[in-house]
Amino acid sequence: MIGDFLATHSFNLIQILLVTVGYLMPLPLAFIAFHLWHHYRTERFIMGMKWVLLEILVPREVVKSPAAMELVFINAFYHQSIKSFWEQYIIGAPVFWFSLEMVSIDGRVHFYVRTPSRLKNLVETQIYAQYPQAKVIEVEDYVFKIPQYTQTGEWDIWGCEFTKLKEDFLPIRTYKGFGEDMKTGIEEEYKIDPITPTIEYLGSVPKGQQVWIQIVIRENAKKYHSHKTGKSVNFVEGANEYIENILAPYTRVHKNEQVPGTFGKQVGLPKHLEPIIQSITDQLGLVHFDCGIRVLSLSNKKECTIEQFNNLRRDIRLLFRQYAQPFSNEFNRINGTIIGAVWADPTGLGTTKLKKRALNFYRLRTFFHPPIQYSYKYPAPLSFFFPTNNPQLFVLSVEELATIFHFPGMVSETPSFKRIESKIAKPPSNLPI
Repeated sequence: MIGDFLATHSFNLIQILLVTVGYLMPLPLAFIAFHLWHHYRTERFIMGMKWVLLEILVPREVVKSPAAMELVFINAFYHQSIKSFWEQYIIGAPVFWFSLEMVSIDGRVHFYVRTPSRLKNLVETQIYAQYPQAKVIEVEDYVFKIPQYTQTGEWDIWGCEFTKLKEDFLPIRTYKGFGEDMKTGIEEEYKIDPITPTIEYLGSVPKGQQVWIQIVIRENAKKYHSHKTGKSVNFVEGANEYIENILAPYTRVHKNEQVPGTFGKQVGLPKHLEPIIQSITDQLGLVHFDCGIRVLSLSNKKECTIEQFNNLRRDIRLLFRQYAQPFSNEFNRINGTIIGAVWADPTGLGTTKLKKRALNFYRLRTFFHPPIQYSYKYPAPLSFFFPTNNPQLFVLSVEELATIFHFPGMVSETPSFKRIESKIAKPPSNLPI
């Protein structure tokens, strides 16, 4: 039949290609349309969500280690759920996410948690469960007290994001890596709390300047490409494959003489690789979160000079240096709001766009569901003209997360860090049971 058709019709190569493309074009168009529909439904659902901002007033005497914060994260913020096709693609329901925030406003340090309103009671009860002398109050969102950035406005802004420098499987230095100092029961004056440098710096910010630190988290859902199977795998499977790749050059396969037809493996791991393998395996048995970190520095032009603002933005680049573990991993700064070459942005419009986007993303706590134009990194040379600076998420174990966000004990004596007296901070009696 096909032969008769071709015999009675003369086609050249171009016509055949056009016909083939015409028949196949609906497939990629359908895929694109389905993706756009999913993104549209998700944005509509997110727009309808109600949020609350909770401020945690830290008690004067915090004697617990960051392990207490691990329990808060697991019980209040790890919402593992499987979305059906109807929920995910028709309704557009996303996985819940939360924002953990450390903020300095004129040198006054605040701890905040932004949560969906329906989970407010759960978050409160879990904080009170581990810190019964704390006080959790709902407050007005501080981010809208600063106007949108303009070149001629009263406020100057610089921001960036942080991600892991190396693979997600390699952990940063956690509070357990500082020895026995952070165990509960150790006297406060002998503790080395890794969050103290951050709190001390936030407390030193002068009047007219602000520093906002935002850690956005959700349950671990990030997937990795497996070079063994060619499929997408979860964090644990990806970590095991990563370990196998490290061990491969030092693994010798030999025949098992005692059991014919079988083989054995002998691994001669060099001593300098032992800490790396040990650090990965220590974290594998823990709960993991998808995370994104964003930092903004803000300066009032009427109260602070441009030199003071430049010093502020330079300083906050080093806020996470204490968590660096050279043989394993550390935080790396990305997506800054400054275009490096002057010739690339002679009018300043590109920098203005980046600063507005950073402020808007911070206000909306945008990381896992950015607008569709920022969901992809455009290939070169389009990326030169349309820099997306799309948010980059990474994975932290609950131990790593508790290291970078927990309530400091009395080892932190920052005068501008507001604490409350334990005797007046009893949990409210109307909490649900």
